[in-house]
Amino acid sequence: MTELPAPLLTASVTVLAVMFYFYTAFRVGNLRGAHGIAAPATVGHPMFERAYRVQMNTLEQLAMLLPSLWLAAFYPIPLPWIAPLIGLIWVFGRIHYLRAYMKDPPKRLIGAALSGLTNLALIVIAAAGVVRAWLALS
Repeated sequence: MTELPAPLLTASVTVLAVMFYFYTAFRVGNLRGAHGIAAPATVGHPMFERAYRVQMNTLEQLAMLLPSLWLAAFYPIPLPWIAPLIGLIWVFGRIHYLRAYMKDPPKRLIGAALSGLTNLALIVIAAAGVVRAWLALS
């Protein structure tokens, strides 16, 4: 069997992450309409407010995920599949975050921690890869 190239795995995880974000945005729009919350209001029904916070927090996390995921994939540690695997764990963490936040907001912490830790791991891997690349130039 042919080994999957790391860029294809990274691109696949990127598509999943963006699709998840699109879902959160779509959900906010639907709940805005269902509860009669006219834009630009961001408060109203508690379910809308939760969905809105999930969307905004996911956007904040996505801003860290995407560059660090691609940098970690471009300057990989010896295991080129590790960055996309960590990115996939991020997606699962965000799904858990959404489900927990919508059901009982205090229970969102596992999903939030998983997202934060995966972002931290990718940032560390990316930084180590960039430093290693600089050192290889000398």
